[in-house]
Amino acid sequence: MASELQRVPAEVEYAEELAELRKSDDRQRPPNWHLSPWAVAEYLLGGRLPNGYVISPKYIGSRRLIEIAISTLATDRALLLFGVPGTAKSWVSEHLAAAISGDSTRIVQGTAGTPEEAIRYGWNYAKLLAEGPTWSAVVPSPVMRAMQGGHIARVEEMTRIPSDVQDSLITVLSERALPVPELAGEVRAVRGFNIIATANNRDRGVNELSSALKRRFNTVVLPVPGTLDEEVDIVRRRVVEMGRSLELPVEEPAMEEVRRLVTLFRELRSGLTEDGRTKLKTPTGTLSTAEAISVVNSGLALAAHFGDGRLTAADMAAGLTGAVVKDPVQDGVAWREYLETVVKERDDWRDLYRACREFAG
Repeated sequence: MASELQRVPAEVEYAEELAELRKSDDRQRPPNWHLSPWAVAEYLLGGRLPNGYVISPKYIGSRRLIEIAISTLATDRALLLFGVPGTAKSWVSEHLAAAISGDSTRIVQGTAGTPEEAIRYGWNYAKLLAEGPTWSAVVPSPVMRAMQGGHIARVEEMTRIPSDVQDSLITVLSERALPVPELAGEVRAVRGFNIIATANNRDRGVNELSSALKRRFNTVVLPVPGTLDEEVDIVRRRVVEMGRSLELPVEEPAMEEVRRLVTLFRELRSGLTEDGRTKLKTPTGTLSTAEAISVVNSGLALAAHFGDGRLTAADMAAGLTGAVVKDPVQDGVAWREYLETVVKERDDWRDLYRACREFAG
């Protein structure tokens, strides 16, 4: 059944790695954790187990940041993963929940329309009308289910959620209880329960967290990849994984194609060429690592279905232009200037220049 799904949860996709880690993990585990904090870190960062089994890295970056995040979840503090869009906040959140609780699907997706019931609980109205308020008529939210089982709940895009709905978490995080006043009772959290929330800095000022709620989170800022090689490695790994799951009949993307795409993104993001000689106009978009992965995947799909299976500059040009040009006026100027002053002047980028000029207008 899992092979028929478009995307499976982390605990299903990496079930073998998690099983191998459990067999090798003889360190102390917090209550209701499937793995010890050390093993959770190994799962996210990758490594070789004593029996020779290799764990693939899920996050490439600072080990200390991941250790801080895991240690936070072993305490009574909730975890807020914060950073610019595309820095793998949701990815890290999912894998932390999968490794700690064996289930990453207790999730509240934050939007402007997220109701309070998504965090607290709802009602089975047929039972409510027939029997009145009873425990059997309560429809538990993902947060309530996590509390009852001693598991991790995930709240994505926290700052997209209306402020009054956000604050329904305060009692949960401070008292480790969720009141149900209609039944004159409450649900108390089982040991092991905690919350991982994510938010990006582009949403600052949309629905800021109240100071009372902020105090109940330990914030870990996930940065953009520090070096070109690091970002290239992230893009390559994720593209290979996603291409495998999508069953695209293509060759693995050539490293030089990935490298120049990532170089392009990093230069436009920073407003400066890699050699530091040329200042650039910065587009309004984020040009994140996640968007670079998306551009390569779109190119691979074109190469697979309308080409010879080998990724070329022509396959990436449309997706690349769409990623850069979010505002047709401002971004269009920045993109055309970059093409003429940087891309055109690099001998080994001429094919990319010609392909992108067709879409630049």
